[in-house]
Amino acid sequence: MSVSAADVKALRDRTGAGMMDCKAALAEADGDVDRAIEILRIKGQASAAKRAGRGTDQGVISSYVHVNDQVGTMVEVQCETDFVARSDEFKEFAREIAQHIAGTGARYVAAEDIPESERESERRVLEEEAREEGLPEDKLEQIVDGRLAKGQKEIVLLDQEHINTDKHEGKTIEQLRQDIAQKTGENVRIARFAYYRVGEE
Repeated sequence: MSVSAADVKALRDRTGAGMMDCKAALAEADGDVDRAIEILRIKGQASAAKRAGRGTDQGVISSYVHVNDQVGTMVEVQCETDFVARSDEFKEFAREIAQHIAGTGARYVAAEDIPESERESERRVLEEEAREEGLPEDKLEQIVDGRLAKGQKEIVLLDQEHINTDKHEGKTIEQLRQDIAQKTGENVRIARFAYYRVGEE
């Protein structure tokens, strides 16, 4: 079927994908926009998986100081080439991550960064709480797993929804990382961050 330029532009505006990718996805989906978005997501995830193993020795360090001058953050975001690192889009992504960290309780970049000792300690606390609430013993593990997952979202940066929900429509930091990786065609990695509050060590 023929795909109009207006349809391609509309899909590109919604997804940020390349023009030819949008045209191919619409053709494959017989003009169904929702299906085309799904096709682009699948291809983007496959492409991201291939990029994930590539080295990231370029990037930027971005910082943010809140208006009250009491809270500040620094974040290192890595990519593959200096060309991408110098782009406005990449720098803006890093700035937005620094701002997000200032407004949340993130302590780790990814779930695998949480020390096993901390996981085990939190599990013991949650199990004891569940027992005190009189919850059924045979459901205890499932309940604790659910509470652990919920707690993880509060401290793991990649699992959190960006605080600017108007702009990012509830996307997680990991989804935004995947978006910038897809747009740049490079492996993009949030390497580390620091959070500072006046009076706190």
